[in-house]
Amino acid sequence: MGNMGGADLYSPMDRKFKVKEYAIFLILLGIFIVFAFFLRDRGFLSLVNLMNIFRQTAIISIMAVGFTFMLASGEFDLSIGSTVALASLVGALTLQRAGILPAVFAALGVGALIGYANGFFVVKAKMPSFLATIAMMGIIHGLARWITHLQAVPVLNKTFTYIFGGGNIGPIPTLFVWTLVVMVIGQVAMVMTLFGRKVLATGGNVVAARLAGIDTERVKWLLFIVIGMISSLAGLLYTGRLHAARYTYGEQDLFTVVAAVVIGGNSIYGGTGTIVGTVVGSLILGMVNNGLILFGFSVDQQVIFRGIMILIAVALSPKGPKE
Repeated sequence: MGNMGGADLYSPMDRKFKVKEYAIFLILLGIFIVFAFFLRDRGFLSLVNLMNIFRQTAIISIMAVGFTFMLASGEFDLSIGSTVALASLVGALTLQRAGILPAVFAALGVGALIGYANGFFVVKAKMPSFLATIAMMGIIHGLARWITHLQAVPVLNKTFTYIFGGGNIGPIPTLFVWTLVVMVIGQVAMVMTLFGRKVLATGGNVVAARLAGIDTERVKWLLFIVIGMISSLAGLLYTGRLHAARYTYGEQDLFTVVAAVVIGGNSIYGGTGTIVGTVVGSLILGMVNNGLILFGFSVDQQVIFRGIMILIAVALSPKGPKE
């Protein structure tokens, strides 16, 4: 028991992971300094541009928080982008008929139901999460296209749009507030709660976690529900920010969410997770995209650059506690 305290609490792997968690802040600062110097005459440091970076990364950051928990448990959910679209449409349709609160509950209910179904196929049907959620992605995408026949659903409720991503509190976008709230809740849940420890134990070594008395199936099933609801929240924020719901929301987000999580220092092998690192990784992606646009790079070149960043991040990714 004496070895459980003090300097012996963390393994060398844990200490290396924490070094990478701190290093991500230096990377963010370094990129900011480089862009601030070379793009000082192109408006990079203007308040409007900096707030635009926060707006453009906020929804990705929120989704990435949920994906961090999923990855930490050793599972994947590839249906999050499609969930965003379907929840957005259901929320907007409900808003037109019943008001804000029913719209929020309906959208979150969609995410919870999708998460429950994903959890069932993974936990009870024993399907690999990669295959189960990619199949679910196709089903949800088809539903999103079908329920409105590819038509956008306009949102005219000003209170809704103000709260869900379209408003500002002084110079601060409400999207930034949402990001901060989700990040704080995620960080507390990951590092200060029993559930967070169960998630990390499940992803680190599922057999050892079961022997320790952890219901790993329940943990994973609950995580699928949680990430489904977080994706639904992202759908509501897209709807509020853009004043409409569309079946195309979230289509390209999975790639960016995974990039943010991996660049943030999280292991793709499970058993580790840093929420703050994830949000910083999202900010790095947003800042790089913004800088490349100001430099005059095309969208295709931006995608190539992001792919290179992901390859480097995966190569440097911690291999997890198993090794």
